[in-house]
Amino acid sequence: MPPSVISYDKRVPIPGIVRRVMRNLFAPILLVLLTPISAASERLPLFQDESIIKAVLTAPIAQAYAQREQDVRLYIPGKWVYADADGENHRLDLSIRTRGLFRRQYCDLAPLQLNFKKKQVKDTLFAGQNKLKIVAPCKHGAQWQQKVVLEYLAYRTFQILTDTSFSTRLIRLSYVDSDEKQEPWTDLVFVIEDDDDMADRLGLVKLGVVSNQFDQLDRPATALAELFQLLIANNDFSMLQGPEGDECCHNSEILAPEGNADSRIPVPFDFDISGLVNAKYAAPPSHIPIRFVRTRYYRGLCHPPGILEDAMAQVQSKRAEVLALYANTPLLEPRTKETTFLYIQEFFELLDDPKRVQKEIAGRCRGEDELAEMLSTD
Repeated sequence: MPPSVISYDKRVPIPGIVRRVMRNLFAPILLVLLTPISAASERLPLFQDESIIKAVLTAPIAQAYAQREQDVRLYIPGKWVYADADGENHRLDLSIRTRGLFRRQYCDLAPLQLNFKKKQVKDTLFAGQNKLKIVAPCKHGAQWQQKVVLEYLAYRTFQILTDTSFSTRLIRLSYVDSDEKQEPWTDLVFVIEDDDDMADRLGLVKLGVVSNQFDQLDRPATALAELFQLLIANNDFSMLQGPEGDECCHNSEILAPEGNADSRIPVPFDFDISGLVNAKYAAPPSHIPIRFVRTRYYRGLCHPPGILEDAMAQVQSKRAEVLALYANTPLLEPRTKETTFLYIQEFFELLDDPKRVQKEIAGRCRGEDELAEMLSTD
């Protein structure tokens, strides 16, 4: 297996300011590396563990990248070798192609989608997997590698807040171009649970709708997702509609109980434009009155009395676990870890201040007229 370009096996020390805050608030949590995912037995094998998988992808990668600007991109066959928990190697056939929209066009290392053969993966770690999205560095270099870690932590944060979220798994992946048009390299990447698999795990159905009406959204789930987006300072989403010509919704998967399509649950994904990740290419949407992507600006809907308060209480109940996630990760460099921890802590300080909550959250909600109309007809 080719050597790693960057090693993430070594634990980094917790910066002093983070260590002091964590010791004062919840020292016992420091013993936990990463918060365990609840109901792991319901997940497919790939997502039942948080250890980092070691794998090698051998394929005509340069050919796949050459198709990046095409609307129709063909799958190209390759090989996938991974090591199990006992260090034994397993070989699988698969196909790859580039995926995504902005990152596919912008990034030197366009993101890939893996397409496994379902019959071949039976009784392996990848049992049940068919198509898997890889989130990988946009370009070579340690700074871009850290952005992937931060986006992974964003997914993990939402997993802490609710089981109605995408599962993820880290992979230290070596890329080998079988045509030898590119030198081999190794990055820390992660894969995301398939949306259909997530819906099945939760006992829900995935909706393919054009848009959501104000009164069709599950209010508690929506308010929780909106607070999460504020936590990571992400404004690159919509829970009401998708881009023109696409299904609803922008960077939000819409689920619902079977037979009840008017109780729609948004599940957020794709956080590279967030302030938490703070990618070089990220910028706030032009219609939002902020200049910097790190500036938090609430874009949630107005909710019936008690809904937002319950969502804030739910987030506050997970405060120790969320902060521990960022304080304990061995994947961030010390300076990045410190600044990121303080950035997350600032969000909870906002929730602690009733005046700021009223001004910066409740007072900025969208759809007051629609809420009043909805409540008048109940």
